[in-house]
Amino acid sequence: MANLKAKFMNVYSVLKSELLQDPAFEFTDRSRQWVERMTDYNVPRGKLNRGVSVIESYKLLKEGKELSEEEIFLASALGWCIEWLQGYLLVLDDIEDNGIVRRGHPCWYKLPQDKPYYVDLVDLFNEVEFQTLSGQMIDLISGIEGERDLSKFTFSLHRRIAQYKTSYYSFYLSVACALLMSGEHLDKHLDVKNILVEMGIYYQVQDDYLDCFGDPKIVGKYGSDVEDFKCSWLVVKAYELGNEEQRKLLKDNYGKTDPEKVAKVKNLYRELDLQGVFADYESKMYEKLAASIEAHPSKAIQAVLKSFLGKIYKRQK
Repeated sequence: MANLKAKFMNVYSVLKSELLQDPAFEFTDRSRQWVERMTDYNVPRGKLNRGVSVIESYKLLKEGKELSEEEIFLASALGWCIEWLQGYLLVLDDIEDNGIVRRGHPCWYKLPQDKPYYVDLVDLFNEVEFQTLSGQMIDLISGIEGERDLSKFTFSLHRRIAQYKTSYYSFYLSVACALLMSGEHLDKHLDVKNILVEMGIYYQVQDDYLDCFGDPKIVGKYGSDVEDFKCSWLVVKAYELGNEEQRKLLKDNYGKTDPEKVAKVKNLYRELDLQGVFADYESKMYEKLAASIEAHPSKAIQAVLKSFLGKIYKRQK
Protein backbone atom coordinates (compact mmCIF):
# COMPACT_ATOMS: atom_id res chain seq x y z
CA MET A 1 0.00 0.00 0.00
CA ALA A 2 2.83 2.40 0.88
CA ASN A 3 4.55 1.66 -2.43
CA LEU A 4 1.29 2.22 -4.29
CA LYS A 5 0.77 5.61 -2.62
CA ALA A 6 4.34 6.60 -3.47
CA LYS A 7 3.74 5.79 -7.16
CA PHE A 8 0.42 7.61 -6.95
CA MET A 9 2.14 10.74 -5.60
CA ASN A 10 4.75 10.60 -8.37
CA VAL A 11 1.98 10.79 -10.94
CA TYR A 12 0.61 13.88 -9.18
CA SER A 13 3.94 15.63 -9.75
CA VAL A 14 3.84 14.73 -13.45
CA LEU A 15 0.25 15.93 -13.91
CA LYS A 16 0.85 19.15 -12.00
CA SER A 17 3.93 19.89 -14.09
CA GLU A 18 1.98 19.34 -17.31
CA LEU A 19 -0.80 21.60 -16.08
CA LEU A 20 1.58 24.42 -15.13
CA GLN A 21 3.43 24.20 -18.45
CA ASP A 22 0.32 23.97 -20.62
CA PRO A 23 0.50 26.89 -23.10
CA ALA A 24 -3.29 26.99 -23.36
CA PHE A 25 -3.48 28.73 -19.96
CA GLU A 26 -1.07 31.57 -20.84
CA PHE A 27 0.27 31.74 -17.28
CA THR A 28 2.44 34.58 -16.06
CA ASP A 29 5.15 33.60 -13.57
CA ARG A 30 3.02 34.98 -10.76
CA SER A 31 -0.19 33.23 -11.80
CA ARG A 32 1.69 29.95 -12.34
CA GLN A 33 3.08 30.18 -8.79
CA TRP A 34 -0.41 30.92 -7.44
CA VAL A 35 -1.96 27.92 -9.20
CA GLU A 36 0.83 25.64 -7.98
CA ARG A 37 0.41 26.85 -4.39
CA MET A 38 -3.38 26.51 -4.61
CA THR A 39 -3.13 23.01 -6.07
CA ASP A 40 -0.59 21.76 -3.53
CA TYR A 41 -2.65 23.23 -0.69
CA ASN A 42 -5.98 21.69 -1.69
CA VAL A 43 -5.45 18.52 -3.74
CA PRO A 44 -2.91 16.03 -2.28
CA ARG A 45 -3.24 16.67 1.46
CA GLY A 46 -6.15 14.33 2.16
CA LYS A 47 -6.25 10.57 2.73
CA LEU A 48 -6.24 9.99 -1.06
CA ASN A 49 -8.53 6.97 -0.64
CA ARG A 50 -10.68 7.91 -3.61
CA GLY A 51 -7.77 8.20 -6.01
CA VAL A 52 -5.85 5.14 -4.87
CA SER A 53 -9.06 3.11 -5.02
CA VAL A 54 -9.04 3.45 -8.80
CA ILE A 55 -5.74 1.55 -8.98
CA GLU A 56 -6.78 -1.01 -6.38
CA SER A 57 -10.13 -1.65 -8.07
CA TYR A 58 -8.52 -1.96 -11.49
CA LYS A 59 -5.99 -4.45 -10.11
CA LEU A 60 -8.77 -6.55 -8.58
CA LEU A 61 -10.64 -6.52 -11.88
CA LYS A 62 -7.45 -7.84 -13.50
CA GLU A 63 -7.71 -10.74 -11.03
CA GLY A 64 -4.40 -10.09 -9.40
CA LYS A 65 -2.31 -9.81 -12.56
CA GLU A 66 0.68 -7.52 -12.27
CA LEU A 67 -0.10 -4.08 -13.63
CA SER A 68 2.23 -2.51 -16.17
CA GLU A 69 3.75 0.89 -15.49
CA GLU A 70 1.47 2.37 -18.14
CA GLU A 71 -1.62 0.87 -16.49
CA ILE A 72 -0.56 2.19 -13.10
CA PHE A 73 0.01 5.65 -14.59
CA LEU A 74 -3.33 5.75 -16.38
CA ALA A 75 -5.24 4.50 -13.32
CA SER A 76 -3.38 7.03 -11.17
CA ALA A 77 -4.21 9.85 -13.58
CA LEU A 78 -7.91 8.99 -13.31
CA GLY A 79 -7.53 8.79 -9.53
CA TRP A 80 -6.04 12.27 -9.45
CA CYS A 81 -8.96 13.56 -11.52
CA ILE A 82 -11.15 12.43 -8.62
CA GLU A 83 -8.84 13.99 -6.04
CA TRP A 84 -8.78 17.28 -7.99
CA LEU A 85 -12.58 17.22 -8.07
CA GLN A 86 -12.61 16.49 -4.34
CA GLY A 87 -10.32 19.43 -3.64
CA TYR A 88 -12.53 21.74 -5.69
CA LEU A 89 -15.70 20.57 -3.92
CA LEU A 90 -14.13 21.00 -0.49
CA VAL A 91 -13.07 24.57 -1.27
CA LEU A 92 -16.64 25.36 -2.33
CA ASP A 93 -18.07 23.58 0.71
CA ASP A 94 -15.85 25.58 3.07
CA ILE A 95 -16.97 28.83 1.47
CA GLU A 96 -20.66 27.89 1.64
CA ASP A 97 -20.39 26.75 5.27
CA ASN A 98 -18.08 29.56 6.44
CA GLY A 99 -15.53 26.90 7.33
CA ILE A 100 -12.44 27.80 9.33
CA VAL A 101 -10.19 24.72 9.22
CA ARG A 102 -9.84 21.91 6.70
CA ARG A 103 -7.43 18.96 7.13
CA GLY A 104 -5.81 20.67 10.09
CA HIS A 105 -5.04 23.88 8.20
CA PRO A 106 -6.92 27.14 7.55
CA CYS A 107 -9.42 26.83 4.73
CA TRP A 108 -8.03 28.05 1.41
CA TYR A 109 -10.35 31.06 1.18
CA LYS A 110 -9.34 32.11 4.72
CA LEU A 111 -5.64 32.47 3.90
CA PRO A 112 -4.44 36.05 4.40
CA GLN A 113 -3.30 36.25 0.76
CA ASP A 114 -6.93 36.25 -0.37
CA LYS A 115 -8.63 39.57 -0.94
CA PRO A 116 -11.69 40.36 1.22
CA TYR A 117 -13.91 40.17 -1.86
CA TYR A 118 -12.65 36.69 -2.89
CA VAL A 119 -15.78 34.82 -1.79
CA ASP A 120 -18.03 37.37 -3.48
CA LEU A 121 -16.06 36.86 -6.70
CA VAL A 122 -16.52 33.09 -6.49
CA ASP A 123 -20.27 33.55 -6.01
CA LEU A 124 -20.40 36.04 -8.88
CA PHE A 125 -18.57 33.79 -11.35
CA ASN A 126 -20.65 30.75 -10.39
CA GLU A 127 -23.86 32.73 -10.87
CA VAL A 128 -22.83 34.18 -14.23
CA GLU A 129 -21.60 30.82 -15.49
CA PHE A 130 -24.98 29.26 -14.66
CA GLN A 131 -26.85 32.14 -16.30
CA THR A 132 -24.76 31.94 -19.47
CA LEU A 133 -25.14 28.17 -19.80
CA SER A 134 -28.88 28.55 -19.25
CA GLY A 135 -29.02 31.06 -22.09
CA GLN A 136 -27.08 28.74 -24.37
CA MET A 137 -29.47 25.92 -23.50
CA ILE A 138 -32.54 28.03 -24.33
CA ASP A 139 -30.88 29.08 -27.59
CA LEU A 140 -30.15 25.45 -28.46
CA ILE A 141 -33.52 23.92 -27.66
CA SER A 142 -35.40 26.67 -29.50
CA GLY A 143 -34.12 25.28 -32.78
CA ILE A 144 -34.33 21.53 -32.23
CA GLU A 145 -35.05 19.54 -35.38
CA GLY A 146 -38.62 18.27 -35.50
CA GLU A 147 -39.91 20.97 -33.16
CA ARG A 148 -39.22 24.01 -35.29
CA ASP A 149 -42.04 26.53 -35.22
CA LEU A 150 -41.40 30.15 -36.19
CA SER A 151 -44.55 31.26 -34.40
CA LYS A 152 -42.78 30.44 -31.11
CA PHE A 153 -40.01 32.91 -31.93
CA THR A 154 -41.08 36.01 -30.00
CA PHE A 155 -39.29 39.11 -28.77
CA SER A 156 -39.78 37.78 -25.25
CA LEU A 157 -37.87 34.58 -26.14
CA HIS A 158 -35.18 36.53 -27.96
CA ARG A 159 -34.75 38.84 -24.99
CA ARG A 160 -34.43 35.91 -22.59
CA ILE A 161 -31.76 34.25 -24.73
CA ALA A 162 -29.82 37.50 -25.15
CA GLN A 163 -30.05 38.39 -21.47
CA TYR A 164 -28.78 35.06 -20.20
CA LYS A 165 -26.46 34.07 -23.05
CA THR A 166 -24.80 37.46 -23.58
CA SER A 167 -25.60 40.25 -21.11
CA TYR A 168 -24.37 38.78 -17.85
CA TYR A 169 -20.94 37.55 -18.87
CA SER A 170 -20.17 40.07 -21.63
CA PHE A 171 -21.29 43.23 -19.84
CA TYR A 172 -22.32 42.83 -16.21
CA LEU A 173 -19.48 40.54 -15.08
CA SER A 174 -16.69 42.99 -15.90
CA VAL A 175 -18.30 45.88 -14.05
CA ALA A 176 -19.37 43.67 -11.13
CA CYS A 177 -15.75 42.54 -10.67
CA ALA A 178 -14.58 46.15 -10.63
CA LEU A 179 -17.29 47.11 -8.13
CA LEU A 180 -16.28 44.31 -5.77
CA MET A 181 -12.62 45.32 -6.02
CA SER A 182 -13.71 48.86 -5.12
CA GLY A 183 -15.37 47.62 -1.94
CA GLU A 184 -18.92 47.97 -3.23
CA HIS A 185 -21.81 45.59 -2.52
CA LEU A 186 -23.47 44.36 -5.70
CA ASP A 187 -26.96 44.40 -4.21
CA LYS A 188 -26.66 48.18 -3.96
CA HIS A 189 -26.09 48.50 -7.70
CA LEU A 190 -29.06 46.73 -9.24
CA ASP A 191 -29.65 49.80 -11.41
CA VAL A 192 -26.19 49.35 -12.92
CA LYS A 193 -26.93 45.68 -13.52
CA ASN A 194 -30.19 46.52 -15.28
CA ILE A 195 -28.50 49.03 -17.59
CA LEU A 196 -25.80 46.52 -18.49
CA VAL A 197 -28.38 43.82 -19.16
CA GLU A 198 -30.18 46.15 -21.57
CA MET A 199 -26.85 46.96 -23.18
CA GLY A 200 -26.15 43.26 -23.65
CA ILE A 201 -29.53 42.71 -25.30
CA TYR A 202 -28.83 45.62 -27.65
CA TYR A 203 -25.42 44.06 -28.40
CA GLN A 204 -27.08 40.73 -29.29
CA VAL A 205 -29.52 42.47 -31.64
CA GLN A 206 -26.49 44.06 -33.33
CA ASP A 207 -24.92 40.60 -33.62
CA ASP A 208 -28.09 39.26 -35.26
CA TYR A 209 -28.10 42.17 -37.72
CA LEU A 210 -24.40 41.80 -38.59
CA ASP A 211 -24.88 38.05 -39.08
CA CYS A 212 -27.03 38.91 -42.12
CA PHE A 213 -25.98 42.38 -43.26
CA GLY A 214 -22.42 42.72 -41.95
CA ASP A 215 -19.37 42.58 -44.21
CA PRO A 216 -17.70 39.18 -43.59
CA LYS A 217 -14.29 40.78 -44.14
CA ILE A 218 -14.98 43.14 -41.23
CA VAL A 219 -17.08 40.85 -39.03
CA GLY A 220 -14.55 38.06 -39.48
CA LYS A 221 -17.01 35.28 -40.31
CA TYR A 222 -19.93 34.35 -42.56
CA GLY A 223 -23.29 34.46 -40.84
CA SER A 224 -25.36 31.30 -40.48
CA ASP A 225 -28.35 32.28 -38.33
CA VAL A 226 -30.78 31.60 -41.19
CA GLU A 227 -29.37 28.14 -41.89
CA ASP A 228 -29.18 27.29 -38.17
CA PHE A 229 -32.79 28.29 -37.42
CA LYS A 230 -31.67 30.77 -34.77
CA CYS A 231 -34.14 32.88 -32.84
CA SER A 232 -32.67 35.99 -34.43
CA TRP A 233 -34.06 39.48 -33.92
CA LEU A 234 -34.37 39.74 -37.69
CA VAL A 235 -36.61 36.70 -38.14
CA VAL A 236 -38.78 37.69 -35.18
CA LYS A 237 -39.19 41.17 -36.67
CA ALA A 238 -39.86 39.79 -40.15
CA TYR A 239 -42.52 37.43 -38.81
CA GLU A 240 -44.13 40.33 -36.95
CA LEU A 241 -44.15 42.68 -39.96
CA GLY A 242 -44.84 40.14 -42.69
CA ASN A 243 -48.20 39.36 -44.23
CA GLU A 244 -49.57 35.83 -44.54
CA GLU A 245 -47.69 35.14 -47.78
CA GLN A 246 -44.41 36.47 -46.39
CA ARG A 247 -44.77 34.43 -43.24
CA LYS A 248 -45.30 31.32 -45.36
CA LEU A 249 -42.11 32.13 -47.24
CA LEU A 250 -40.26 32.28 -43.92
CA LYS A 251 -41.71 28.99 -42.74
CA ASP A 252 -40.78 27.27 -46.01
CA ASN A 253 -37.23 28.57 -46.23
CA TYR A 254 -35.92 29.50 -42.76
CA GLY A 255 -33.59 26.94 -41.22
CA LYS A 256 -32.64 25.36 -44.55
CA THR A 257 -29.04 25.10 -45.81
CA ASP A 258 -30.00 25.41 -49.48
CA PRO A 259 -28.36 28.70 -50.66
CA GLU A 260 -31.43 29.59 -52.74
CA LYS A 261 -33.70 29.29 -49.71
CA VAL A 262 -31.29 31.32 -47.59
CA ALA A 263 -31.29 33.99 -50.30
CA LYS A 264 -35.11 34.09 -50.29
CA VAL A 265 -35.12 34.79 -46.54
CA LYS A 266 -32.52 37.55 -46.82
CA ASN A 267 -34.32 39.08 -49.79
CA LEU A 268 -37.49 39.20 -47.67
CA TYR A 269 -35.53 40.98 -44.94
CA ARG A 270 -34.60 43.64 -47.51
CA GLU A 271 -38.15 43.79 -48.86
CA LEU A 272 -39.39 44.52 -45.32
CA ASP A 273 -36.61 47.12 -44.93
CA LEU A 274 -35.20 45.49 -41.81
CA GLN A 275 -32.04 47.54 -42.31
CA GLY A 276 -34.08 50.69 -41.76
CA VAL A 277 -36.03 49.09 -38.90
CA PHE A 278 -32.75 48.17 -37.22
CA ALA A 279 -31.32 51.67 -37.68
CA ASP A 280 -34.40 53.09 -35.95
CA TYR A 281 -34.11 50.49 -33.14
CA GLU A 282 -30.43 51.27 -32.64
CA SER A 283 -31.04 55.01 -32.45
CA LYS A 284 -33.80 54.61 -29.88
CA MET A 285 -31.82 52.11 -27.80
CA TYR A 286 -28.85 54.45 -27.70
CA GLU A 287 -31.04 57.33 -26.52
CA LYS A 288 -32.68 55.11 -23.88
CA LEU A 289 -29.36 53.78 -22.55
CA ALA A 290 -27.72 57.21 -22.60
CA ALA A 291 -30.61 58.69 -20.61
CA SER A 292 -30.43 55.87 -18.04
CA ILE A 293 -26.69 56.42 -17.66
CA GLU A 294 -27.03 60.19 -17.24
CA ALA A 295 -29.63 59.61 -14.52
CA HIS A 296 -27.17 57.66 -12.37
CA PRO A 297 -25.97 59.73 -9.38
CA SER A 298 -22.35 58.53 -9.53
CA LYS A 299 -20.14 60.26 -12.08
CA ALA A 300 -17.60 57.43 -11.83
CA ILE A 301 -20.19 54.78 -12.66
CA GLN A 302 -21.51 57.01 -15.44
CA ALA A 303 -18.01 57.01 -16.92
CA VAL A 304 -17.84 53.22 -16.78
CA LEU A 305 -21.22 52.77 -18.46
CA LYS A 306 -20.50 55.41 -21.11
CA SER A 307 -17.27 53.61 -21.92
CA PHE A 308 -19.17 50.38 -22.59
CA LEU A 309 -21.83 52.09 -24.66
CA GLY A 310 -19.25 53.98 -26.70
CA LYS A 311 -17.51 50.73 -27.63
CA ILE A 312 -20.61 49.12 -29.12
CA TYR A 313 -22.71 51.95 -30.61
CA LYS A 314 -22.92 51.48 -34.40
CA ARG A 315 -20.20 48.82 -34.30
CA GLN A 316 -19.39 46.99 -37.53
CA LYS A 317 -17.99 43.80 -36.02
